[in-house]
Amino acid sequence: MGIFTNIRNLFKRSNTAGASTGKANTPRTGGVPLLSSGFALNVATVYRCVNLLADSVASLPVQYMRKKGNIFVEDRSDRMHYLLNVQPCEYLSAIDFWQMVVRYVLLRGNAYIVPVYDYSMEVGRLALVDPACVAHDTVNDTYTINDVYAGISGVYDESEVIHIKGYSLDGKTGLSVLSFARITLDITSTGDQETLNRFANGGNVRGIVSNDTSVRGFGEYQDKELQKTATDLDERFRNGERIVSLPGQAKFNPISLSSTDMQFLETRKFNVREICRFFGVHPSFVFDDTSNNYKSAEMANVAFLTNTLNPFLRKIEVELHRKLVAPNLCCKRKFQFDRRGLYACDLDSRIKYQAQTIAAGLYTVNEWRAEENKPPVEGGDTVLVSANLKNIDEQQAQPEPAPEPTPATNEPYSNQSGTTTKEPDKNGDRDDEKE
Repeated sequence: MGIFTNIRNLFKRSNTAGASTGKANTPRTGGVPLLSSGFALNVATVYRCVNLLADSVASLPVQYMRKKGNIFVEDRSDRMHYLLNVQPCEYLSAIDFWQMVVRYVLLRGNAYIVPVYDYSMEVGRLALVDPACVAHDTVNDTYTINDVYAGISGVYDESEVIHIKGYSLDGKTGLSVLSFARITLDITSTGDQETLNRFANGGNVRGIVSNDTSVRGFGEYQDKELQKTATDLDERFRNGERIVSLPGQAKFNPISLSSTDMQFLETRKFNVREICRFFGVHPSFVFDDTSNNYKSAEMANVAFLTNTLNPFLRKIEVELHRKLVAPNLCCKRKFQFDRRGLYACDLDSRIKYQAQTIAAGLYTVNEWRAEENKPPVEGGDTVLVSANLKNIDEQQAQPEPAPEPTPATNEPYSNQSGTTTKEPDKNGDRDDEKE
């Protein structure tokens, strides 16, 4: 038994129950205090951008592919398919798992996944570790992890941890989007606090109470009378009164939005777009008040899939391949997200996309029917191509078209006796017989 364990440790670490020792979580080392993720999510734009990216990634199936012949085929019978698409570990479903992975990367800069192997050298579960419980030694490329909740404890080599990074300056640790958007988030949060202060008392009307000569006295006494009137007016507005009366000739002048206030509102709109730029999300995706036609919305969706989401997916795919596939199987196994659902957002687009891929010979009818949970049809496994397309060799091998027959003329011709006559007319008579 000891020999078997030693051999197994040469390949992958066997996680023990060391996490149950009750030790406190080990904080990350070398980090700088950043805006808390809880604080940042109070900003509506940040909340929407993070959830949009997390939900987009989590909604795509992860395919475990094996090479058969010259093509890769998804292997749904392997346990890896179950771990990636159903339940990676005992306390998380696949949807929650990938959502948390994306949120960790965006809000904390790093996501750590530890594959836990069983005694048959197969991956038994994928443990998602809280980044706050990881101390990453970038010099020795080791990870000190103590996450009681995930059941992971010990020192791990770089090859034993699936490390998905955010934007990185050194290639070893990632930085959160919040670390770059700090100033914009500070401005936005300050504006939100100002708005909260303005409406904390139910949106009371702000203004100035003044008078001409109705308040008797002068100096300090007059000021006290005006203050008393203002306090009474404020109290009545708080109680919900909409129409109030003032003593004598006292006047109430409400304060409207100043030019500074209007600039503040424009700043808030600008900050929404600025935060979207940090996350690579079009403002229309966060329900920004912008007018978009169908064409611009379609282009924004394509830009999001191409420039934002696809690089994120590739980052995950490559890291899974690096850490879960042995070097000798590098060209025979791979992981990839099924992106077909991204290119058809509505029913019309989906039908059009399916028809185009069938006409191009990329998919058969039965393959798409299987995706729609429909039974196969006879002849649906045949690869179809457009009739307008031909092989260039077939086009060149076609015989030349036969020449068209020469049209009849009125030239004279010779009969069997050698006498030159004219061609008969339509009724069979000859011109010389008519004479």
